[in-house]
Amino acid sequence: MQAKLIEWVEIAPGVRHFVFEAPQLERLEFVPGQFVSLSDTVASRNITRAYSIASAPGNSNRFELCLNRVEGGAFSPHLFELSAGDAVNMQPPLGTFTLRQPLRDSLLVATGTGIAPFRSMLKAVLQEHSRAFTLLFGVRYESHLLYRQEFEALARQYPQFRFWPTLTQPGADWAGRTGRVQAHLSEAIGGRRDVDIYLCGLEPMVDDVRQILKGMGFDRKQIRYEKYD
Repeated sequence: MQAKLIEWVEIAPGVRHFVFEAPQLERLEFVPGQFVSLSDTVASRNITRAYSIASAPGNSNRFELCLNRVEGGAFSPHLFELSAGDAVNMQPPLGTFTLRQPLRDSLLVATGTGIAPFRSMLKAVLQEHSRAFTLLFGVRYESHLLYRQEFEALARQYPQFRFWPTLTQPGADWAGRTGRVQAHLSEAIGGRRDVDIYLCGLEPMVDDVRQILKGMGFDRKQIRYEKYD
């Protein structure tokens, strides 16, 4: 199967939002939170990398990715060199980092491009009478609050959705939360222990938050995570 690039937009320094299509399919089926594996030959080597889908399932063969250009990386620089119409190989969507059923009120904790699967989930499930969701999103700089306007719009539209961005290196005019996501877990959870928690981001954050949650009394079944290095 192939993934053909339709377009890309730079949404932060070094970060792009890609729109691909799978030409062999009429409809790409996946569950929010799943990933696709893309592969191509780079410098005479076949390289494969997995990327979380950033869009909600729809009635087309298109899907969206949120990718950070890793300097010296094996594959991301290659993807950043693609032009509209170029294609790479692709495996069908896979993965178990999906919302537990039945849905419960949930806390979503992301850092960096770990926001991608949560964008997919929220676009798919948020509606007038959906469960409550809090998105705790940590980045270094305000310029890297990926999809900020979208999440702020969702928070205005759905009272049961809270968008909590936090910066570790805020500018002088930043009036929001600061510090790492770990510093805001207790406030986000409150006294509740009947919520599900989803974590996505770099390995140190995910491992640290898991330990904090276990110390707070959460069962491991309530915590789903996906981490990368």
